[in-house]
Amino acid sequence: MLLDFDRLGGLKWVLVGIGILVSAFLLLPILFTVALSFGSSQWLLFPPPGWTLRWYEELWADPRWITSTLTSLQCAVLVTLLATGLGLLASFGLVRGRFAGRETVRALFLMPMIMPVIVVAVALYAFFLRIGLGGTLIGFVLAHTVIALPLAITSISNALERFDKAIEDAAILCGASPWEARLRVTIPAIRDGLFGAAVFSFLTSWDEVVIAIFMASPTLQTLPVHIWGTLRQDLTPVVAAASSLLLLFTLAVMLLAAWFRRRST
Repeated sequence: MLLDFDRLGGLKWVLVGIGILVSAFLLLPILFTVALSFGSSQWLLFPPPGWTLRWYEELWADPRWITSTLTSLQCAVLVTLLATGLGLLASFGLVRGRFAGRETVRALFLMPMIMPVIVVAVALYAFFLRIGLGGTLIGFVLAHTVIALPLAITSISNALERFDKAIEDAAILCGASPWEARLRVTIPAIRDGLFGAAVFSFLTSWDEVVIAIFMASPTLQTLPVHIWGTLRQDLTPVVAAASSLLLLFTLAVMLLAAWFRRRST
């Protein structure tokens, strides 16, 4: 091998130390947030003077938190279905299609993933405000689909490129129509790519905040937007409790995805 970890000598301990520091930098803020959600102080004090479940009780007793959570869940599910479906169709066109400007079209599809999210947010806000979709659930879903679609296309396209088209052609030779061959042979074979697209799309919408701030209205807010708004007004541990539940649900989705992938292989 070009690089063997066991042969690095003392350098490998430097790499291990860097890995530990980077992991701590990424994980400690999350652990602090979870700890603060159980703190007995009404302020965000660390270390907490005591432990309590009071902030979770206040969280579930406030209908605004429940409403924003359900809005986030509803939006994420719709974005998952829309982005995965459009990503599947676009991937077939980009992988199987033979037309002039195909790479340009691919680059345009991936553009929202490359551009700064604030630029995308301002552009979508101005456009949706003009056509009357600002502050609506449809506007939320379409806006989040714009940033989730590149991830869906990338996941599905990679799976489709690895698939041997000769198997699909063999099904057609055996009497299946082209669409029947795609539905019964190709799509089941690329299910890992479809599942990855669905997971990425869901998580992109579930915890997205920048575009959601622009698209929100006083009566329609996702959970990250409500967390942001509450944090600007009051440093209450209820925000830490909501953030912890947001992280817990995200972790559950990721673990479910890992379990499904291991089971399928």
